[in-house]
Amino acid sequence: MIKDWLTRLTDNIKKNPDSNIGKLLSIADSEIEHLKNTLLQVEEWRNIHNAQGTALDLMGENVGQPRGKASDDIYRVLIRGKDAQGLADGTINKIIHILSITLDCDPSDINIVSQKENGGTEAAALIIRKVPLDALNKVGLSPIQFGKIAEKAVAGGVRLALIDMQGTFRFSSQKNAIETSPDGFSSNGTDGGTLGSVYTPGDEVDLPI
Repeated sequence: MIKDWLTRLTDNIKKNPDSNIGKLLSIADSEIEHLKNTLLQVEEWRNIHNAQGTALDLMGENVGQPRGKASDDIYRVLIRGKDAQGLADGTINKIIHILSITLDCDPSDINIVSQKENGGTEAAALIIRKVPLDALNKVGLSPIQFGKIAEKAVAGGVRLALIDMQGTFRFSSQKNAIETSPDGFSSNGTDGGTLGSVYTPGDEVDLPI
């Protein structure tokens, strides 16, 4: 930027970055560059995926979601969930939509059925049969915390009966044979079944859900 400024000076002024005028312009350049970087960061932090600290707190205040002791990663989940609650209409598809927004995952990563569909007798009860474990592990959300978030997404009077967090991995159904289906052992580190585990902090943080 300094070279551009120097070229704009009249010819009776020495256009050398090491000259006195060049040094003055260098001071202005560093301040302008610092200001530009700050403005770029402000613009970047207007996105909930990038916002941190106080900037994230302000986003939470806008939707009425307190932080409590939540980390930035989990607080983003709470903010998205609070904001998405207004979309609720009581249907299973909408619950899946709300949870996918909350966890920032694809709706296909979540499967919900009524307890009756699963062989039960209770009409107003739901079972989450598929949970995006990767999304939970990514932010460090525990099963209990996810359960509380999921309960907020269902309609009033409807009970969340069960959340199945089992993985897809299974051993071979044939003796002395390796399971070759998508649920078997991985062949290259990118395929194979998943284990039904989720990160659980040593101290369960009581979130303001």
